[in-house]
Amino acid sequence: MKTCFKCGVLKELKEFYKHAKMADGHVNKCKECNKKDVRENRLVKVDYYREYDKKRGCRQLYEYCKEYRLKYPNKYRAHNLIQYAIKAGNLKAEKCSECGHDKDTHAHHDDYLKPLNIRWLCPSCHRYWHLKNGEALNG
Repeated sequence: MKTCFKCGVLKELKEFYKHAKMADGHVNKCKECNKKDVRENRLVKVDYYREYDKKRGCRQLYEYCKEYRLKYPNKYRAHNLIQYAIKAGNLKAEKCSECGHDKDTHAHHDDYLKPLNIRWLCPSCHRYWHLKNGEALNG
């Protein structure tokens, strides 16, 4: 049992977030008070957090997207065709062609001028492929 310093209520340890640096391994503020503080902080600083989200990629800036499309037209077209094929139900994610992992696979292009000619790779194999081979053709 632990008392929240914010609301003063005695609660079970499961009502507190874990924190390795604290003496008992849990934050001194209960989860409910913590969530309330986060919501209030975000409302007070809404403009700051919107800008922060944009910069970290949650919402891509229009200028960035436009520049990307102009710089990599083949890549952009290939990605869109794959997304459309998946939405339309003509294409389904498969197991990783390298390791057989079947969760969260990526459609990998060896050549962006052949947009529907893809291999499914898990994030780990996909990253390794690019480290070993560099960028795909016609990117």
